Amino acid sequence: MQLVVTSYVDHPVGKMIETGDRGGKFAEVILKPVVTVKDCKDPAIAKQLHEKAHHLCFIANSMNFPVRCEPSFEAGTQPN
Repeated sequence: MQLVVTSYVDHPVGKMIETGDRGGKFAEVILKPVVTVKDCKDPAIAKQLHEKAHHLCFIANSMNFPVRCEPSFEAGTQPN
């Protein structure tokens, strides 16, 4: 099966914590992409492929804090 992604817009949210020395760091980041897939007849397959891509992501795997992903999928060629 072939999926064609026509749009990917992310709305990330980060949780920061302050450290005792008045500095800080990220404790967690949640990615909230809206993915538009051309002729998406089965969003479950799109979600499964997205989860695999996130699991293999070089950037997410390089962070020293959790990076979670909560995608949503739309059918069509343009984002709503």
